Amino acid sequence: MFYLSTIVVIALVGLFAWNKFGRDGYESAEYKVVISDGKFEVREYPDLMLVATSTKMDAQGRDGSFMKLFRYISGANESDKKISMTTPVFMENDKADSAVKMGFVMPKDVAVEGVPAPTGEGVDVRKRIGGRFAVLRFSGQLNAKLAKESESKLRTWMETKSLIADDSPESSGVETAGYDPPFTPGPLRRNEVLIRLR
Repeated sequence: MFYLSTIVVIALVGLFAWNKFGRDGYESAEYKVVISDGKFEVREYPDLMLVATSTKMDAQGRDGSFMKLFRYISGANESDKKISMTTPVFMENDKADSAVKMGFVMPKDVAVEGVPAPTGEGVDVRKRIGGRFAVLRFSGQLNAKLAKESESKLRTWMETKSLIADDSPESSGVETAGYDPPFTPGPLRRNEVLIRLR
């Protein structure tokens, strides 16, 4: 029993360390924290360039959307250029239907040089306009139910801080962000829900 417990503890510590340092090995979208309150924050983001495709929140990329974007950064672009993976993967809700836009953030050097056009079907390059966002960080296997529950908690916190969501038609509204590979166990995942502020 002692040996089994020791093996489990070592495995968990190893998995946590790999997950932490593995995530930290990727370039991440820059932001400035304006307000910090436990798991809640208000952040200022600059404009970001994304390569994006349509998906469904609960598909978790298993519908081929993740691979479309992965093929793009692996060279399926007009420059045949390999592009480094970054974090997070943004998921932006489409206000018109239940579709979601999954987007990889382009590394800063690629954004400055010019993002090459995709050669794959259903992939496009777009700008994510910067601004202020209320953010809640949470763990778990990201799905529509967990994202909705987290959004509700974030909106309740926003009310206590007198923060007003930007509900204008041109606003992206609510987004989620995932920082980990799909095989990362739920309790070790870093997920976020973001609401653009007026």
